[in-house]
Amino acid sequence: MWELIRANKRHSILLMATMAFVLLLVGGVIGLAVFGPDGGWIGLGVATVLWLVLTAVSFSSGDQILLAASRAQRVTHDVHPQLFNIVEEMKIAAGLPAMPKVYIINDPAPNAFATGRSPETASVAVTAGLLARLNRDELQGVIAHEMSHILHRDILYVTLAGIMLGGIVLMSQVFLRGMFYSSMGSRRRYSSSNQGGGQAQIVLVLIAILVAVLAPIMAYLLYFALSRRREYLADAGAARLTRYPEGLASALEKIASDPAPQLGPANKATAPMYIVNPFKKKGQMKLSDLTSTHPPISERVRILRSMSGGASYKDYATAFTQVTHSKNIVPATALKGEEVGLRSGGSQPTQEERTQKQLHQVGDIMRKVNGFAFLACTCGLSFKIPPNFKGASVQCPRCNKRLDLAATQKAGTR
Repeated sequence: MWELIRANKRHSILLMATMAFVLLLVGGVIGLAVFGPDGGWIGLGVATVLWLVLTAVSFSSGDQILLAASRAQRVTHDVHPQLFNIVEEMKIAAGLPAMPKVYIINDPAPNAFATGRSPETASVAVTAGLLARLNRDELQGVIAHEMSHILHRDILYVTLAGIMLGGIVLMSQVFLRGMFYSSMGSRRRYSSSNQGGGQAQIVLVLIAILVAVLAPIMAYLLYFALSRRREYLADAGAARLTRYPEGLASALEKIASDPAPQLGPANKATAPMYIVNPFKKKGQMKLSDLTSTHPPISERVRILRSMSGGASYKDYATAFTQVTHSKNIVPATALKGEEVGLRSGGSQPTQEERTQKQLHQVGDIMRKVNGFAFLACTCGLSFKIPPNFKGASVQCPRCNKRLDLAATQKAGTR
């Protein structure tokens, strides 16, 4: 386990250094194009300041920025007790020092992610659609996957890299948009310059445009390549924590085939955080290319379902090699001295029962997140009171009993 954490830290440091170099390169080249032969240092200075600011922001509040960008709202145990119970179970299984904060994204598309600066300050966010569509074993598999990201120290990397990637894209976009809007003025300026100097400046501008276009692409590819590796390792960790690989495999299938619209709050910088690519693509189950933020879901499912001998890292490594015909990605020291047996799953409801429960759950979760009050009359009828309701009491249409809202809510919280 500790070798796995150390390997992840080494890869993170290498990637962050590379992305910092790309950011400084973009700044230097843009400085040369905008300010002339001596302007490279100006651009390099601006990029350095931007890098330092982004790094400071990432360490201080990067996780909160990502949660806010994802429209995640922190919730209490009362909103979804089962979710909190599963998070607590997986926290104990993973040996984390603190209970992660729990957030819900008010969106019907099923997905989840973890973020934070350390295991002590970690957060887990799930969508309302995920909670409505998965059974307990499947939800446990997803939470275990996110707990593995926390345990493997992936969450700080995702936070830092996501903010850094945003900086590279921002600097490139500002320059390209500035060049577009000032193109006419630039042509007049170059035509009035001396021929040699004007041609040299034009060459610098063209090089800067090329770098501004290619740098974000390079940063994306670096980010995505390591993100895909981390997803495999988090799947391995989830199987180890739950001892039930089928739970995560079934959850991945449901998430990938879900007909809900694309996850609204997702963007290119936050996409790698999610357990499944949040961008809807035709043939997502077979997607496998350099620009994908995640490994192919069909491949991840086959690996998990090939773990017939056990749920340890060694069992996952064997299944990974059999399915992908690739070199094992689990560090050698993590493969020794551990045997984790498989367990059987819980009983499952019928398809009709699941569908009805899902429809009720997704609506109730969204209402709770949006501040609705849930009351229950002694006759068994439940009420959903909107947050803007001004009355002091409501009358039950079944038994005609009048319920005092303040007293009923107080009794329900005991």
